[in-house]
Amino acid sequence: MTDLLYHSNPLLLDFPAEVTETFPLPGGRFGALLRATAFYPTGGGQEHDTGFLGEAAVLDVYKDEAGRVVHVLDRQIAPGEYPARVDGERRLRAMQHHTGQHLLSAVLLRRFDLESVSANINGYAPSTVDLAVEDVPAETLRRAEEEVNRVIFENRPVKTYFVDEARVAALPLRKPPKVSGQIRIVEIEGYDYTPCGGTHCPATGMIGLLKIVRTERINHKLRLHFVAGLQALEVFRALHDSARAAADLLSARPEDLPALTQKLLDQMSALRVENETLRLAALEAEARSLADSAQTVGGLRLVTRLYAARPAAELRLLAGKLLAAEKTVAVLASEEGGKLSLAVAAAPDSGVEARELLNRLLGPIGGRGGGDARLAQGGGQGSETQARLLFEQTRRELLAVQGSSA
Repeated sequence: MTDLLYHSNPLLLDFPAEVTETFPLPGGRFGALLRATAFYPTGGGQEHDTGFLGEAAVLDVYKDEAGRVVHVLDRQIAPGEYPARVDGERRLRAMQHHTGQHLLSAVLLRRFDLESVSANINGYAPSTVDLAVEDVPAETLRRAEEEVNRVIFENRPVKTYFVDEARVAALPLRKPPKVSGQIRIVEIEGYDYTPCGGTHCPATGMIGLLKIVRTERINHKLRLHFVAGLQALEVFRALHDSARAAADLLSARPEDLPALTQKLLDQMSALRVENETLRLAALEAEARSLADSAQTVGGLRLVTRLYAARPAAELRLLAGKLLAAEKTVAVLASEEGGKLSLAVAAAPDSGVEARELLNRLLGPIGGRGGGDARLAQGGGQGSETQARLLFEQTRRELLAVQGSSA
């Protein structure tokens, strides 16, 4: 079995590695077994270490079904001795988040009787803790966060040691062990005792800072997303830079942004109302202008107009306003990207059914639509030229309708 050096010294990054066996892996990569390793394999919710073994890059580390620690390399090397180096920043981020997770879970259980059921440890993105409840008051999370950081600032020692099953019962474990035999305990002095095989900071002060950044409900559980240490610094720096940039654009202080943003939102809401009022007034005026430009077709007045990329909803609204014009039939069209939208309006005294007229117009362009006797809307494939042909078809149909009624 491989001697796991990270268990006794998580700060060990450089070590002489003895490669005892190598073998090919899928994807052109190679596996290597070491007599002793400081590389942490994926497990317990914590991601693996990376680094170098001689000139070979260590891309992944995992335990296989036989319990062997397999180091996945980007190239083949022969058995022998090599200088090995663990990526120090990746290890530090993992330690900060994993130790922070232990502390956060301990505070939630000790102070608020909230049990953590699972965790996922990251170093370059927020880590997560799942709680066995669907909701927690924001004030509770704020108080938990304060307690976590108080213990961090106390710089309590974090100890790791192995105990046998007989001694486990004497320890105030936060959760029962998942393994038997010799069980590794991670102890935050006087605060938390947890069975764990991961890498941890030797003292809580090394975590630096912990911040819960958001929550979400997943499968009847509440997931807390948090950052710690280097990741927390990066998140806070990005937030500060964004707040500072936004404040500079508004000639304000960052702390004034919430009130100023609310003021701007209120102004925007008022402007939207005013803009909608003006838009409706403009449509009323446009409808009157269209009615005034109507062609006389027998005893009816026909309004046709082709637009470029005008929204279908606006076409319908404009057509609806033409219903007030006496003996008026309107066919409005909009072309965009080889598609035609049509809105048909037929005044009550026109003797024309808008839905029936629309269906006959949609036939040549293979379109679909719906509506009622007064107002109908639809569309299909077509060009500007086809739209003008539909206008001419409408004119012929109106003449035919009036001829048959005569």
